[in-house]
Amino acid sequence: MTAASPADDGDEQDSAAAPGRRFEPDLRSMTRINLRPIASPMPLGFFTIAIASVMTGCLQLGIFGEEARTAVAFTVLPAFVLQLLVSFLAFGARDVIAATLMAVFAGSWLPYALIMLSGAADGLKVLGVFNLALLCFGALMTAVTGPKRALWLVLAVSLPRWAATGLAGVTGAEWLTRTSGVLGLVVALVAMYTAFALMLEDMRSEQVLPIGRSGPAHLAVEGDLAVQLRNLERQAGVRRTL
Repeated sequence: MTAASPADDGDEQDSAAAPGRRFEPDLRSMTRINLRPIASPMPLGFFTIAIASVMTGCLQLGIFGEEARTAVAFTVLPAFVLQLLVSFLAFGARDVIAATLMAVFAGSWLPYALIMLSGAADGLKVLGVFNLALLCFGALMTAVTGPKRALWLVLAVSLPRWAATGLAGVTGAEWLTRTSGVLGLVVALVAMYTAFALMLEDMRSEQVLPIGRSGPAHLAVEGDLAVQLRNLERQAGVRRTL
């Protein structure tokens, strides 16, 4: 007769304490997390902001006549598709801040284009309230985009434009419309610079023009692979719940 070992006694006690329960082996040593490198979509996103801002700014400044609204709407409509694509790729790259910002920018171009195309009654007033809502969103986003100085700067110049556009739509003040047009060109310049700087950095694998990253954003570019994989098991898409 063979005597039961202490380990066997423990297994029997566990089985008795939890009937029907199945104990799985520790799978951590067999777990692999695969990452898929992608090209940065941010230059496309910023160039799209720049081009759409130039078109809408020129309309607000009176460079285009009122009869050009439909044409401007058609040129702005593709910005919705492009920035939605940028947002999708940014989510895949685990950059929730950039993805959220680009998705909201995408969502701002679509109603603008549709209202301009349809000529809906009180469309400008509705867009005014919409831009004031965007202003609240942007104010919250600036609180978390500090380390990503490029995103922060584009947001910083977009905030006064959203404010001017919103108030112009609600009040109908012509000078606010003109101010919004000027601010739109400023947004375009900042976004164009940011896109160009990011593209140069990607092509040469080093920073060429200053972008001003700090904190985690700086470590993401300058740090080693161990920094990138830190706390990976707790990130969305790996952990069980969002």
